[in-house]
Amino acid sequence: MEFFTVNELKKAFTNGEVKEEILKGINLSLKKGEMTALVGASGSGKSTLLTIAAGLQPASDGQILFEGKNINTMNQEQIRKIRASKFGFVFQFAHLVPFLTVEEQLMLMLDVSESRLNKHEQKSEVNRILKLVGMDHRKTAYPSSLSGGEKQRVAFARAIIHQPMVLFADEPTASLDSKRSKEIMSLIRDLTKNLNITTLMVTHDEEMLPYTDRIIKMSDGLILQNFEPQAKS
Repeated sequence: MEFFTVNELKKAFTNGEVKEEILKGINLSLKKGEMTALVGASGSGKSTLLTIAAGLQPASDGQILFEGKNINTMNQEQIRKIRASKFGFVFQFAHLVPFLTVEEQLMLMLDVSESRLNKHEQKSEVNRILKLVGMDHRKTAYPSSLSGGEKQRVAFARAIIHQPMVLFADEPTASLDSKRSKEIMSLIRDLTKNLNITTLMVTHDEEMLPYTDRIIKMSDGLILQNFEPQAKS
């Protein structure tokens, strides 16, 4: 079922009298439980597409339809509520709060998303999600004591603790070695399927593509190819 659709999406910047088009009319539909990778050379527009789709910056024109509503016409408060409650975000670096434990990172996200769970229920949910990502044994640890792979696992736990419908990941394995990258990609794939999340990911690493359901290749602000990987890991 396609429930997230981008129609004729455009993004342009004006520098003096020069207009630079970053996105030139993107059309894209995402399905529940599907993991899609955006690939392409630097400057192709893939990160811009991801951040606009996630409501992190406005488009110049076009529609971003989520559950039948156009995010591109919403005010900042409406977008903030969607980002906080229905979207999850993971980036190249974990961006964990240094003075909070692993458990507290997730509790904070529940507060930000205005969770209706009481404190006891929140702690139970935190334990469940940390176990899901293999970090329940480190819930009292601070970020300074975690490895790079562990930090990314916590970042993913934080991104899904509020049960988002869409997960946006921007180069989530770029700061990791090959072994850790594969572990994180297996984790993303499993979470996408088991939790029926829609995942949109930007990556430069071709070794990560077999973990995905669909690959979208971009160039010069346009989609060149939309295809399935040949093999899955």
